[in-house]
Amino acid sequence: MYNKYKEIFDEQVAKTVEFLKNGKTILYPTDTIWGLGCDATDANAVNQIYKIKMRPPQKSMIILIDVVDRLFDYVTNVPPMAVDLVNIVRKPLSVIYPNAKNLPKNVVAADGSIAIRMVKTDFCKEVIRIFGKPIVSTSANITGNPTPMHFSEISQTIIKSVDFVVDKAMETSIEPKASTIARFKEDGEFEIIRA
Repeated sequence: MYNKYKEIFDEQVAKTVEFLKNGKTILYPTDTIWGLGCDATDANAVNQIYKIKMRPPQKSMIILIDVVDRLFDYVTNVPPMAVDLVNIVRKPLSVIYPNAKNLPKNVVAADGSIAIRMVKTDFCKEVIRIFGKPIVSTSANITGNPTPMHFSEISQTIIKSVDFVVDKAMETSIEPKASTIARFKEDGEFEIIRA
């Protein structure tokens, strides 16, 4: 049984990475709920996500990374407390950092901040590790519609709009829930936005 799952896992990771490398959009199980994703460094791919969601361009995206060291590639000044926080916290935590860098404008908020979450589930972690870059994560729904908690709740419109749908066997979240959101301000102050 394990070997069969490992085979499917490796195949799904490889396919997902291939689509990401080609600037395509994916529907995939994140460490929280099913999400729409793409290469977070590819402005054209990010535009496709905005189109699929019918999302206003002023609403920025969350990006996912696999290891804490990647924070330094996309945030100008990483507060030391942030490193400890993302390493210690067990539940999914998206942190908003000021002064994003090395990312296209359509991923970053108008104030220059970026929301980043370090994933701890095997599928996402392995995809990002092999891909070598962060990926966008946004809920798999049209803006304004209810957020689907399970694959079965995702609309056919969304499913047909993406380039690749990851196999449902990769779903790992037993109790799907959006992540906690916290923010670091420029002065180093820290606040919880969504628990």
